[in-house]
Amino acid sequence: MNKFTDEVRHRWGETAAYAEYAEKTKACSAAESDALAAGLDRIMGAFAACMQSGASPDSSCALTLVGELQGYITAHYYTCTDEILAGLGQMYALDERFRQNIDRHGEGTAQFICDAIGDFCETR
Repeated sequence: MNKFTDEVRHRWGETAAYAEYAEKTKACSAAESDALAAGLDRIMGAFAACMQSGASPDSSCALTLVGELQGYITAHYYTCTDEILAGLGQMYALDERFRQNIDRHGEGTAQFICDAIGDFCETR
């Protein structure tokens, strides 16, 4: 995460979401930050398991996980609106760094999450 700090600050540093993120995480120790990252990684792994079970991105399994992801981000980082969530989904699939990291759980997981987020946001 630290290697992306400057990029994140440059892209989103003037937003309310970034200010909320900075406030929520300012007192986090390295161990706490690692635990939060592990929580996100667990959700990504659950998406992979859902996909590998043959579920589609609009399945109840996938949509439930999108809600869990949105709730996790909101609880621990910043208020993850549907608009922000949709942008994250696109970033997961289109940004090579995110896609490679997420696809560690299984090839195509990042695109599956992106598609599930799209379906989730369209139905709300």
